[in-house]
Amino acid sequence: MMNNENQISKETKLFGFIGEHAGTSKFSAISNKIFKENSDDMMMIPMNIREDDFFFTLSNMKKSHVNGAVISNEYVKQTVEILDKQSEMVKRTGMCDVVFKDGELLKGDVFSTRVLLEKLKDIRATKIAIIGINPHAKAFSLMACGFNVSYFYDNLEELMSFCQEMELSDADVNRIAHDMEVDFSKFDAVLDFSDLANLDMITALAPYNFDMKNSKEYSSLKTKANQLSSTYIGYDDMIDELTNQAYRMIKKG
Repeated sequence: MMNNENQISKETKLFGFIGEHAGTSKFSAISNKIFKENSDDMMMIPMNIREDDFFFTLSNMKKSHVNGAVISNEYVKQTVEILDKQSEMVKRTGMCDVVFKDGELLKGDVFSTRVLLEKLKDIRATKIAIIGINPHAKAFSLMACGFNVSYFYDNLEELMSFCQEMELSDADVNRIAHDMEVDFSKFDAVLDFSDLANLDMITALAPYNFDMKNSKEYSSLKTKANQLSSTYIGYDDMIDELTNQAYRMIKKG
């Protein structure tokens, strides 16, 4: 097991937490605490990687001593093109937030969506509004059994294509645009998976409002939630749950 000084040996399994500002996140510190509590000879290393260096860094992991990595939100789409093996969830969504080495190959999967689903179950949310059609929206839609989901986007044609791709029959689709007033107060939770620069059209939010942005990423939803004095929950607000889910995947391999 690791000692109290967090020293590593040749047998220590190393994992990375890769992000533009990985060193400012608690992800690695909390993960290492979990490793120590479970007497695991493992260590999570924060890796501050700029976007220009991301492809090079992850590609070189195949021949490094690092066994895998958790990918911060800003790089989950870029990761996919580097993978040698993909889970079905990665193939269907076009995102990957955790990678493992398999020999000199990289295999990828998605873990963060499961955390979001459990969080929604914990607050007993059933009626969900999703804004946007990005990979997070795809992952949630594929796993959202038991929720009553309504979909919102500014381009109805693209939204209909999204529903068709996700095999969502009779989906509740709605347009959201800056020339409208949109009231989400009838929903238990709003999930913003859009790239909208602002959400000025929203006049009321749900009791709980989520996105997967970390604290270093600009969040339109957080800005709107602050304006309306509503509860906002982002990536860093779920860091304990995320690290525990990542740990389970690491142990499973």
